Amino acid sequence: MKIYLLRHGETAYNVDYRYQGVTDIPLSPAGLAALKQADFSPKTVFVTPLKRTKQTAEILFPTAEYIPVNDLGEMNFGVFEGRNYKEMEHDSAYRAWVDSNCESTCPGGECKADFSERVCKAFESLLNQSIQNSEDMLVIVAHGGTQMAVMEKYAVPQKNYYEWCAPTAGGYVLDARDWQEKHVLHLIGTVQYTKEATC
Repeated sequence: MKIYLLRHGETAYNVDYRYQGVTDIPLSPAGLAALKQADFSPKTVFVTPLKRTKQTAEILFPTAEYIPVNDLGEMNFGVFEGRNYKEMEHDSAYRAWVDSNCESTCPGGECKADFSERVCKAFESLLNQSIQNSEDMLVIVAHGGTQMAVMEKYAVPQKNYYEWCAPTAGGYVLDARDWQEKHVLHLIGTVQYTKEATC
């Protein structure tokens, strides 16, 4: 069984390096224009309740059914949402969070451990259900943080959370052959669903 774990397309917040988290930012016009239809057509695509994931899925997989899964949503960055690191470089709460390697709880938001546990529990449920239903693939369009949490916990070869940050509209293809015995996913390769740049 193959798993496609994809990130949404580009938003204005991505361009400005703003924390968007649970803020419901749409894809930017440039982000929409850059996307291209995928080279396969799943029946079902799991997305999050945030519009940027469904907008991406609608272009990549125009004939699919889109099913939102709340717990696959991005990390809640609390009071940091909508701001970028330059705007917060003198903010003591932000500095403390960065000094914790971004592991502590964002004021008004989540901590990385709780976020990762939430995402991985939802992912496991979807994967186990797909296997039980003898599906040949599981396709998820979610967020950078969602990808990093899942890949850090289950992917082979093993890497840390931040090393799994994929570009917008990019992601990973995984093989679930050892999932039931070993709870690991083998990385097959990466994908990128943006059009080639033209001069």
